[in-house]
Amino acid sequence: MRVGITGHRGLSEPVAERVRDMLNAEVRRHPVSELVGVSCLADGPDAWFAEIVLDHGGRLEAVLPAEEYRGDLPAWHHPAYDGLLRRAVETHRTGLVESGSRAHQAGSELLVGMVDVLLAVWDGKPARGYGGTADVVAHARRVGVPVRVLWPDGASRD
Repeated sequence: MRVGITGHRGLSEPVAERVRDMLNAEVRRHPVSELVGVSCLADGPDAWFAEIVLDHGGRLEAVLPAEEYRGDLPAWHHPAYDGLLRRAVETHRTGLVESGSRAHQAGSELLVGMVDVLLAVWDGKPARGYGGTADVVAHARRVGVPVRVLWPDGASRD
């Protein structure tokens, strides 16, 4: 089972803790021998999912939206990003160099095309910019990839 991830970054710690629990429960539903997690490894749900997949004994594949993507991520996340990228069994690239919303959407579309199901840490609201979680969910639904939305009851984004 190939499982992808998309989700909101910058969640408050109480929401983040609940989301990590939800991701953990989702990952543990899959037999280790069949589990391949696919992630862009951004801070937040992307990285939490990747770590949980690896901790569960699954395989991780990384998607790089652009060659300069790492520079778009917060500096505090670079060590975790680098570590997860090293542990990925395969890395998929869009072919784009410059990072930004166009590359983020391209990376997400590449990811969606490789998975059996997409986990979406999503509050159900429109994207705050092109390439956001709502855009990824809409793309997955357009191309027929099942989406499983994970969002804690009563939670909100800042």
